Amino acid sequence: MVDLATHPIARRWPAQHPDRIQLYSFPTPNGVKASIALEEMGLPYEAHRVSLSDTDVKSSEFTALNPNGKIPAIIDPNGPDGPVGLFESGAILVYLAEKSGQFGGATAAQRFEILQWVMFQMGGLGPMFGQMGFFWKFAGKDIDDPRPRERYAGEARRLLGVLDTALQGRDWIAGEYSIADMAIAPWLNALNFYETKEQVGWDDHPNCVAYLERFMARPAVQKGLNIPAREG
Repeated sequence: MVDLATHPIARRWPAQHPDRIQLYSFPTPNGVKASIALEEMGLPYEAHRVSLSDTDVKSSEFTALNPNGKIPAIIDPNGPDGPVGLFESGAILVYLAEKSGQFGGATAAQRFEILQWVMFQMGGLGPMFGQMGFFWKFAGKDIDDPRPRERYAGEARRLLGVLDTALQGRDWIAGEYSIADMAIAPWLNALNFYETKEQVGWDDHPNCVAYLERFMARPAVQKGLNIPAREG
């Protein structure tokens, strides 16, 4: 059980509204999953900006909540059995869907269809796209060996093909809008930031293109994409 009043994270990111869900995050593809879900579900929350610098995510205050030192993380003072602290964006999405009774599937079959796509994003889309970004845009781009870039761009292209096929005749990946879309679509949007649309053949995946456009048009998505707001 997590007591917000005495938790180390409250020393660095004090709660102004301790009765609300506390979100500790930054607007990355993983971070915005949580803020978009909270906005879509209409759950009261308070956002705290935790930068990606080691002074924040590796601080003793933050790692007391998430020992893995990654955003996002939450504390819900009104959990099912008392206060709850959670890290890992996929786990947070599942928790919020169950708490709100929204976007998690109305039947057991729907729930597991949604969960399989959440896991698809967690185990495939996110890691592969993230590594692609590192080797195409960030420090990895300076490595002379082209094989890492080719490896991750090729895998990203393959995963887009899986999605494009699954989206044929569907607006949303599990049939109805769900936490699976909140997990997947922010990573598709990251291709803009990584500047790798050409490398993965984005325009060759029309179902993915239309899917991301639908997702980005949602008001809760537009709001959640900038929570917590970047400085400046």
